[in-house]
Amino acid sequence: MKRIPIEYAVLAIAVAATVAVVAPARAQTPSKTTDSTAEKIARGKYIVTTSGCNDCHTPWVMGPKGPEPDMSRMLSGHPESAVLPPPPAVQGPWVMTASATNTAWAGPWGVSFTANLTPDAETGLGKWTQRNFNETIRTGRHMGRGRPILPPMPILMYKNFTDADMEAIFTYLQSIPAVKNRVPEPLPPVTPVAAK
Repeated sequence: MKRIPIEYAVLAIAVAATVAVVAPARAQTPSKTTDSTAEKIARGKYIVTTSGCNDCHTPWVMGPKGPEPDMSRMLSGHPESAVLPPPPAVQGPWVMTASATNTAWAGPWGVSFTANLTPDAETGLGKWTQRNFNETIRTGRHMGRGRPILPPMPILMYKNFTDADMEAIFTYLQSIPAVKNRVPEPLPPVTPVAAK
């Protein structure tokens, strides 16, 4: 009878022990594709919060310590009631200006207004599908085929979200309170931008 070296016996026991510990743990861990809706909402809230979405899509007001987001209008975009004068001319090293609400931005592209990301069916993302949302972020065009998404939206960064991130973000946005707020369409530049 041939003897098995002790090293092989120890290795076999170590592998068997590892399989015995890891296999049940993997069986109990849900895959990322089977995350519950609550888990997606929590993940989406985390991404939206840490990615600065409230910085532009939530109107800002003057608080006791300075400007702060008005969370009663969370992610509702530029207030439809905020009528703005023409933006000031950009001079010197300045390339853009922002409104006091931090929801309207002016620069060489014209004037852009941050979108209503709440699930309001008429003025927000309520009628959007996951596909509409993904195509908008991935292509940098409204609904994946319309007008360009304008600055200051960091599309070049956000288009790198994973599919799971995009699903979590959209699921979260569909879970927040709907705010009826029709955001104006972007305004063209006052002077044409020179072609390169």
